[in-house]
Amino acid sequence: MPTDRKAAVLGKPVAHSLSPVLHGAAYEALGLTGWTYERVEVDAAGLPVFVRGLGPEWAGLSVTMPGKRAALEYADEATPVAVAAGAANTLVRTESGWLADCTDVDGVAGALRCAGGFTGGDTGVILGAGGTAAATVVAFASLGIRRAVLVVREPARARETVDAAGRAGIEADVRRWADADFGELAADSAVLVNTVPPSAVEDLAAELAGAPCVLDVIYHPWPTPLAEAVAARGGQAATGLDMLLHQAFRQVEHFTGSPAPREAMRDALREATGGILPLPLG
Repeated sequence: MPTDRKAAVLGKPVAHSLSPVLHGAAYEALGLTGWTYERVEVDAAGLPVFVRGLGPEWAGLSVTMPGKRAALEYADEATPVAVAAGAANTLVRTESGWLADCTDVDGVAGALRCAGGFTGGDTGVILGAGGTAAATVVAFASLGIRRAVLVVREPARARETVDAAGRAGIEADVRRWADADFGELAADSAVLVNTVPPSAVEDLAAELAGAPCVLDVIYHPWPTPLAEAVAARGGQAATGLDMLLHQAFRQVEHFTGSPAPREAMRDALREATGGILPLPLG
């Protein structure tokens, strides 16, 4: 096995990805001077061809949209978390091929615990039902939440998230956006996760901020109307930047076999983003 190792983030578009900041800081802190991490623009259709052509020097891959389902399908084996989420944001080189994992689940759980102040509860609310929502219901299971209320414009579009909830052992209750009582949902929840654009919830921000723990997956531009409403009541909203940081910890451990240097990674991400968020580690 070569001493110098390679890793990369795959996606399309991928030029905006902050993953090289996190992995570069980790490799430096771990003394892995021969390791590199790059951005590679690859779509879902091109992912299998790209991965198939990689040599033994490749330790692992981060996968962003639109290739997460393709990564899971390509892998030779998958963690139970990736199977439950129905997608993989991580491919790890093993002796027998490629292992798929979904560290997005760690990202959501870590953000809720460390930045959102989550302390427990039975019910979580998710606004939207895309890929982040699927990872979120699996994260709910890891946090001990047993019921997810999905609020969506069109209930039929929630099918993949409902399926992920079922695989994770979570009860899913789908509500149509137009009929939802957002204030009541927030007040009755242990956590609320917003995966839709800020403009979609701007007029609802004060009601949604009534949830005891809030994660707004948007972090640019910051603060969002929802984050401002949470701050106005004296709280701190977790963000997509917190998610990005916490999902990278397990990726680094997968690729290197060493504990992630969390403080070094956090400090690098804060510097790269102008210190807009505290990014607490717990």
